[in-house]
Amino acid sequence: MTPEAEQLLLDGLDAFGLQPDPTAVQRFRHLLTLLQDGNALVNLTALKSEHDIVLKHFVDSASCLLGGHLAGDQQVIDIGTGAGFPSLPLAILNPALRMTPLDSIRKKIDFVRATAEALEMNHVHPLVGRAETLGQTPEHRGRYDRVVIRAVAALPVVMELSLPLLRPGGLLVAQKGAIGAEEMAAGERAAAELGGQVASVEAFELPVLHDRRSLVIVEKTRPTPARYPRREGVPAQQPLFWKAK
Repeated sequence: MTPEAEQLLLDGLDAFGLQPDPTAVQRFRHLLTLLQDGNALVNLTALKSEHDIVLKHFVDSASCLLGGHLAGDQQVIDIGTGAGFPSLPLAILNPALRMTPLDSIRKKIDFVRATAEALEMNHVHPLVGRAETLGQTPEHRGRYDRVVIRAVAALPVVMELSLPLLRPGGLLVAQKGAIGAEEMAAGERAAAELGGQVASVEAFELPVLHDRRSLVIVEKTRPTPARYPRREGVPAQQPLFWKAK
């Protein structure tokens, strides 16, 4: 990591009120090297430059820590982690988190597992699978304190993938861009159907880039009905209370 990229990382984290210790900074340096080396062999991420990786992966992932929803010792599952985001930056910044990065693509989970081992983060336990399947599995259904997800899907899809995995009283922390009123209303209805309630929508800008972002915080208020989540692919193809676009 060049000095310029490191300063960009530190400034971006500082904008969120985060001051990483020297061990965390060293792990971010190592993570950048591993990601760039791994990406040369396997298509892990479309982001190539240090600037983009630092801002759009490292700093963007750290935004999940806004509001203190991931403070302390939490059992957290990261749905659709890809090459380990936001899981790996969150594990670096808060070693008390017990992270389960989840993705259906084995080569990406293999990278996350090898990277967690290289960074000596034994609190990261990657898993190959689909949220729809895990949500109907006794070992995972209703077991997590927190779910994090970098959401490109509509909110109703996010709700159905996430809420079945949360224990009552747990929180979904969903990273979204700007959210329209129609999507928000459908998301709130889906949350209620699945045993949750939208607690807050926290808007912010990504440092330097000034991209608009939102954290949607959803509390699990009661057990999810047994019929949810539906089988693999259905939540995205037939979103609750939302016409797929």
